[in-house]
Amino acid sequence: MLKQYIKLAVYLIVFIGFVNAVADSFEAFFTAAKRNDASSISQLLARGFDANTINADGEHALLIAVREESSEVVQVLLRQPKLKPDARNNLGETPLMIAALKGREDWVNALLRLDADVNKTGWTPLHYAATGGHAQLVKQLLEQHAYIDAESPNKSTPLMMAAMYGNAETVKLLLNEGADWRLKNDKGMTALDFAVNGQRPDAAKLLRELALGASVSASAGAPAQTPARGAGAAAAPVGASPAPSTVAAGQAAIRAMSAQPRPASSEPQKSEPPKAQLPKGSW
Repeated sequence: MLKQYIKLAVYLIVFIGFVNAVADSFEAFFTAAKRNDASSISQLLARGFDANTINADGEHALLIAVREESSEVVQVLLRQPKLKPDARNNLGETPLMIAALKGREDWVNALLRLDADVNKTGWTPLHYAATGGHAQLVKQLLEQHAYIDAESPNKSTPLMMAAMYGNAETVKLLLNEGADWRLKNDKGMTALDFAVNGQRPDAAKLLRELALGASVSASAGAPAQTPARGAGAAAAPVGASPAPSTVAAGQAAIRAMSAQPRPASSEPQKSEPPKAQLPKGSW
C-alpha cells in the first residue's frame, strides 16, 4: 500500500511540473511575440508549442506580432507550415487587416501568399488599408479581387474610411476604380460627409466635384458612375452615351490630385483600427 502511495505521489509531482511548464511556455510565447523575441519563439516552436495557440484575450500570436510590429517574430511565424493566417481576435480582426492598416506591404504580400481572406464579412483588409491612406495596398487588394464597396457592420465603405482617415490619393484611386460615392452608412453619412467631418478638404473637393458632375449628368440623362470592381460589380451599360463635359472635368480633377503632394495630416494612422476610430454615433 505504501508503494502505491509513493507511486501516486510521484505521478502527481510530475503532473504538476508538466502543468507549470506548459503555463510557463504559454506566458513566454506571447511575451516573446510582443517583445520581438524571435529566438524564444523559435525555441518554443521547436519544442512543440502550437503556433496557432490563442491567448487569454483570444488573440493569435501572429496578430499580436503584426500589431506590435515585431518584425522578426512575424517572419518566424509566417514560416510555420500549419499557420492559420486568418485567425481573428475578439473584434474580428485578422493579421492581414492589421498589416494593411500599418502599410506593411511585405507582410501583406506574405499573407496573401498564404491565401489570407481578402473579402471577410464585416470590416475588411480594404477598409483598413484605406483608413491608413495606403494607396498602393488598396490597389494591390483590389487586384486580389477585394470588393471595393464592402460594407462594415455599420455599412461604412472603404471610400468613406479613406475620405475621413486616409488621404486624397487613396480617395482618388478608389473613385477611379469605381467606388460608389453615393452610398450611405447606417447613420445616413456619405463619403463626402466623412471627408467634411474628418476635415479633409482635398478629399471633400474631389467628392463635391464628382457629385456636381453627377447632378449635371442626371439632368442630361447620361450615366455618371463607372462600374465597381470586385464581387457584385455591375457591367457597364451597352451603348451608353458619353458623359457631358462637366463630368469629364470632374474626372480630370480626380486624376489631377495624384500630382499633388501628400498632406502631412494623411500620414499613416498609428492609433486604433477603424471600428475604434469612428466618431461616437457613427458606428
